[in-house]
Amino acid sequence: MTNLEFGHVPLVKVTRGEAVESIHYGAIAVVDSRGVLLAGAGNPEAATFLRSAAKPFQTLPLLVSGAAQRFRFSDRELAVITSSHSGQKMHLDVVRRILQKAGLKETSLQCGAHAPFHRPTARALAQQGSRPTVLHNNCSGKHAGMLALARHWNVPLEDYLDTAHPVQKAVLETLCSYTGAVPGAVLVGVDGCSAPTFAISLRQAALGYARLLDPRFASGEAREAAQRVVFSMRGYPQMVGGTNRLDTWLMKAIGKSFIAKIGAEGFYGLAYREGQRGIGIALKIADGDGERARTAATVHLLDQLGLLGKAKASEILRSQGLPEIRNVRGRIVGMVSGLFQVS
Repeated sequence: MTNLEFGHVPLVKVTRGEAVESIHYGAIAVVDSRGVLLAGAGNPEAATFLRSAAKPFQTLPLLVSGAAQRFRFSDRELAVITSSHSGQKMHLDVVRRILQKAGLKETSLQCGAHAPFHRPTARALAQQGSRPTVLHNNCSGKHAGMLALARHWNVPLEDYLDTAHPVQKAVLETLCSYTGAVPGAVLVGVDGCSAPTFAISLRQAALGYARLLDPRFASGEAREAAQRVVFSMRGYPQMVGGTNRLDTWLMKAIGKSFIAKIGAEGFYGLAYREGQRGIGIALKIADGDGERARTAATVHLLDQLGLLGKAKASEILRSQGLPEIRNVRGRIVGMVSGLFQVS
């Protein structure tokens, strides 16, 4: 089956000299909070896993339930719960505080350990002869939040990642309420951190992000929960990502209550507000390239939507080592650039 049959179209080209060397395919949906498809590229109904871009929705039950209030989680702590953090000291310190406030232990985290995304931190660990811990996992904040919710509800901690667990049922219900997906039709897989992950259409994912920013969508505790998740992400973008991470750069650069949350395998969820209306974006790179292709496509898209001027777009690309391709000697030998016009 070809990319075109999946509904994927060329989004990013990589040139070397005068020749096109590689093409990254994908699809994009831009949807408002009423469900109107405003723009896109490729098939908006293409289904894909949200991966870590589901984290804003996975955080909402913690707030709606009253658990975040009971444990007095700060906005900084909520930002880390929603994060795919870089494993820097500032992130680990906050995850420890979350666990301490909820009376939990690090050993309860079932996310597994991996090296920090922040390369200087990873190098320092290696030089010390130390191994990464579960706290370094980019999803440790999410897992701490899920455990805190289980503690609040007085339900078992040991199987908090099981799809039949009350925490995971609440997450799926919340995701469906925002995206319009039907629970029985949502494909569920296992994420890299062992938590459930969900596959829905790009249109549904974009709708969910749009509704996060529309104060008219929900009411009462649900509305306050969504507003606080957005407020925490906006207030502490360095906790959502980390030093030199794309999420952090974009949220610092763009107003309009803009939020950005990466997901593995080239997925991206983004949203901003126009008046009372939320605008959501779901972007998927077909081959899963979450570095040059997703970055180039995202910046190209946001520039087209009028959210990034040329100067900011260039600054963000440079921060991510783009658009130039350099060889081992540092010589510029190619370029990475967007191919598409959303319509």
